[in-house]
Amino acid sequence: MNQVTAHAAHYFLQLAVILVVCRAVGLAMKKVGQPAVIGEMVAGVLLGPSLLGAVSPSLSASLFPPESKPVLFATAQLGLTLYMFSVGLEFRADILRSHLRKAMSISVAGIAAPSALGAMVSVWLVNTGGFFSEKMGTGFAALFMAAAMSITAFPMLARLIVENRLAGTMAGTMALTAGSLDDIAAWIFLAAVLGSMSGTPALLVAALCGGALYCLVCWKVVAPLLRRMQMRGDDQSMMSALALALVAGAWFTDMVGLYSVFGGFVLGLAVPRGGLAEKTAERVGPLTSALLLPVFFTYSGLNTRVDLLDTGALWVTCGAVLVAAVAGKLAACYLAARFSGCEKHDAWVVASLMNARGLMELILLNIGLAAGLISQRLFTIMVIMAIATTLMATPCFNLARRLRTSDC
Repeated sequence: MNQVTAHAAHYFLQLAVILVVCRAVGLAMKKVGQPAVIGEMVAGVLLGPSLLGAVSPSLSASLFPPESKPVLFATAQLGLTLYMFSVGLEFRADILRSHLRKAMSISVAGIAAPSALGAMVSVWLVNTGGFFSEKMGTGFAALFMAAAMSITAFPMLARLIVENRLAGTMAGTMALTAGSLDDIAAWIFLAAVLGSMSGTPALLVAALCGGALYCLVCWKVVAPLLRRMQMRGDDQSMMSALALALVAGAWFTDMVGLYSVFGGFVLGLAVPRGGLAEKTAERVGPLTSALLLPVFFTYSGLNTRVDLLDTGALWVTCGAVLVAAVAGKLAACYLAARFSGCEKHDAWVVASLMNARGLMELILLNIGLAAGLISQRLFTIMVIMAIATTLMATPCFNLARRLRTSDC
């Protein structure tokens, strides 16, 4: 067996292990009342250095050698982009228009409160030392923590909406809209930090202008072209055009600093309704969820460690970060939804979805770690926060159901 064939065989072995473990943990999580997507996230962590690497370092190194990570990363990004494309295809713009004011108020609360609390926590962390790099002053640290605290698990949020049959409902649409706006703000915060720290503030301008240009092209160029193809009934040409637009959009949004997930989501929004969007979602969605997304969760888990908090003081710090994160998202978004006129159960649904950070948080943290902005300890603390807030989603859903019953 030559080297190229051996690499391919090893890649398929990795996929088989990932799918088996994700499926097994997903089923186990369902038995305890958590959605399967939480199981996939946990499975990724179990396959990484936090468990497999600690119990059997040789097996871990053999199964996931460093040279295989670029291939897994590319597969993970493809799966994530395709899934967000499917989410955009199923997005209900009619509900969004009728509830835009409520979604905007929730989004503002989901940005302002976590950013303020994150800034306060950052001052404490900077003064303590050991959490940010030396080049990160208090201002940059506050901006980074604002991004890390205000981000929402956009892909996971979408999956929770689907698995809990909230797709197309007012609460699901409002949460998805507010979550997307919060994530855009978080990426802009991060771009501001990276641009300022690198001496190239043009990164921030590129993210803003590039995102606006991409939206304009999707709605003014891609959408009309797809409508004409739809009228001619040329399915093959439409799918080829969509595939080209998707990969080109993912490349462009990655290049401008908004990342491929938003490229896929915006393109999905632009696809004409009335048959084409629904048909495309049926073709793309199932295979993406079953095969590609588990790779994304596993790749993120391979970069996650939860064994670095070896003192009581670090666990106290971790607890303080978690409290600030929950207060900034769950509490603030619930209050904003209530003040906007939502019933108690809908407000809790929205707040619980917004509170979950998931692996969007891990993406942001990995960028910060790779750029030398944060230490491995702060990375670990924020990962624990992401897992804890995501695990809270199901209990909050159950609370929403009880509130709905009591209201009736």
